[in-house]
Amino acid sequence: MTASTTTLGPAARAAFVQRMRDEVFDIVVVGGGVTGCGAALDAAARGLSVALLEKRDFAAGTSSRSSKLIHGGVRYLEQLNFSLVREALRERALLLTRLAPHLVQPVSFLYPLTHRAWERLYVGAGLSLYDNLARGSGDAGGLPRHQHLSRRKALALAPALRRDALVGAVRYWDAQVDDARYTLALARTAAAHGAAVATSLRAVRFRREGERVVGVQVRDLESGQEFDVRARQVVNATGVWTDDVQQLVGRGRIRVRASKGVHLVVPRDRIHADSGVILRTATSVLFVIPWGRHWIIGTTDTEWKLGKAHPAASRADIDYLLAHVNRVLAEPLTHADVEGVYAGLRPLLRGESAETSTLSREHAVWQAVPGLVTVAGGKYTTYRVMAADAIDMASYGLATRVPRSCTDVTPLAGAQGFQAVWNRRGTLASTSGLHVARIEHLLRRYGTLTVELLQLIELDPQLRAPVPGAEDYLAAEVVYAASHEGALHIDDVLTRRTHVSIETFDRGVAAAEPVAQLLAGVLGWGDEQIKREVEHYRLRVAAEVESQQQADDLTADAARLGASDVRMGAHG
Repeated sequence: MTASTTTLGPAARAAFVQRMRDEVFDIVVVGGGVTGCGAALDAAARGLSVALLEKRDFAAGTSSRSSKLIHGGVRYLEQLNFSLVREALRERALLLTRLAPHLVQPVSFLYPLTHRAWERLYVGAGLSLYDNLARGSGDAGGLPRHQHLSRRKALALAPALRRDALVGAVRYWDAQVDDARYTLALARTAAAHGAAVATSLRAVRFRREGERVVGVQVRDLESGQEFDVRARQVVNATGVWTDDVQQLVGRGRIRVRASKGVHLVVPRDRIHADSGVILRTATSVLFVIPWGRHWIIGTTDTEWKLGKAHPAASRADIDYLLAHVNRVLAEPLTHADVEGVYAGLRPLLRGESAETSTLSREHAVWQAVPGLVTVAGGKYTTYRVMAADAIDMASYGLATRVPRSCTDVTPLAGAQGFQAVWNRRGTLASTSGLHVARIEHLLRRYGTLTVELLQLIELDPQLRAPVPGAEDYLAAEVVYAASHEGALHIDDVLTRRTHVSIETFDRGVAAAEPVAQLLAGVLGWGDEQIKREVEHYRLRVAAEVESQQQADDLTADAARLGASDVRMGAHG
């Protein structure tokens, strides 16, 4: 894989859109979340011709709003869903060791015990099974087995916990991921293997010959133009939009319910601990997850029946999370401690239960009409299995013999040779003039493709400077987001290429103008476009902040919809 083949800049987008106009593809994937990008890579790696369409941005929906964990799902053991846990643990090991070691890292969690004897036995037995299932899958990804801790040792590891909140603890290991950047890496890797991938392309209807779907009519939300993308098979990988897309053909067997999950982001110094924490709630579990210089606290699990593009977090959601985490913290958190808030929608397969927390996290693949395969459900950790199953089914409709999936041995962009480059980080720091901490930051986000950012800095040393208002990130990263990573708007950069929108108290408002100026040089913006982009971002933040002050979902949603989508017609 050469560095240039993974480039998703403006010229690449134009070339990909032209290919979509001209070619007949074996597979057209609708949806640029983790499953859709995974499906595009799976198909391309099998030698098929592929196009990937995303109406907003890569990972703009659920795939950038997760708990950012790669895990087997300890709570599924209580549901006796051993096959799902085993499958997820196998995928966890692949992501940690082979597919994306730069984006997926180990993370430990403390499970505070509140009862003596029986609870330690119960939790210990469950985590022993968890560890054994991981090793039974062939590889635990180098993660240690769980450990039993006394109260004294647990408090030494997490001094932030109240002494009376636990009698001891059990510590175990899982993994975490930069979810948005992982999805982007899938898209770039698919492009490296020949896929035509582009964002801001909205599927408006399917093209049919009789009963058979033979393509997709799309609207380019940047230019307003419409054109057809012809396909031998179409894969619907649109997550919570699954039902909406199926309605374009008038039928569909898979039905999806949306469950809202809200997360809070607080500064790292607000909670003194060297491990994450997992707590039980009445309906699910609550995680306190280390995230760089921050903590992520989540999540809620409530049914959502309103607009899917921008689910809103209400004050009730925030109060719920603060109340539960404060039960165990010696110094309680307040609303003033919250830097960022984000809400995502889980696509759950419909079940008989009225509670979304009990619906299946397994996935389903179905062909509603000839030429259209739908994949839905599942969880982030098992995206690769979902993608392979979808392409397997789509392959039945192709005239040629299709090789089996090989994504289990296909490292993502930035992964190949990562450990060797990581070991050279001191040398990279001295030759680039950047502090080694900056190099480590870049390597954990871009892997071996960090060399491309360093080349940008060598050409323009001013790009070595931090972004004003978002000093954790370099100016070079903003330019690179547009020149190599397909970013088309400020929102793409501050929300998904970086995480400024949830990692700063002003939600990235101060950084919006400097970011717009940097993007302008790559995307060809004039003064009016810069002004429009900055104003849109500020309105978006204002709407989100207002929504988070509302009492319930209905009023929060109304407040959030006060700011429209920056992409033409992409709202809804």
